[in-house]
Amino acid sequence: MTKNEHVNVKLDRDIQCAVLTVSDTRTPETDKGGNLAKELLSEINVEIKPEHYAIVKDDKQAITEQLQQWLAEDVDVIITTGGTGIAQRDVTIEAVTSLLSKEIEGFGELFRYLSYAEDVGTRALLSRAVAGTVGEQLIFSVPGSTGAVKLAMNKLIKPELNHLIHELTK
Repeated sequence: MTKNEHVNVKLDRDIQCAVLTVSDTRTPETDKGGNLAKELLSEINVEIKPEHYAIVKDDKQAITEQLQQWLAEDVDVIITTGGTGIAQRDVTIEAVTSLLSKEIEGFGELFRYLSYAEDVGTRALLSRAVAGTVGEQLIFSVPGSTGAVKLAMNKLIKPELNHLIHELTK
């Protein structure tokens, strides 16, 4: 192993995860982004209990209340999809950042870089994807499109999730 090679740990337990979709129009049947996040998480050592999936309206109070409920439970990580743009109704980032202890700036930076490089181009600057910690828990907020969810999950979240939780809880 070279000095620059990073070794990822794999936890000896399942990661408890919650998925929150923020949308005024989605239902569990039409929630492509949230359902894709759940599907991709099922490929690694993650458990999502039925009560740890929800859809809430683009409303800061509703988002904050759902996040606080899950943060009070035995959840290691929360993934939010949707509500990350710059429209007046997009308030997911405001709700999430108001709860964070530490922001993981590199997540948003890398997400926008990869989005720009892969296919979004300069429109990537509109993304306000963010991640951070609340005590020993993680929150990732990504846009709701399936392309954005796939990119965030496969390129950033899944490869590092075990390591991030290990670092938070050691």
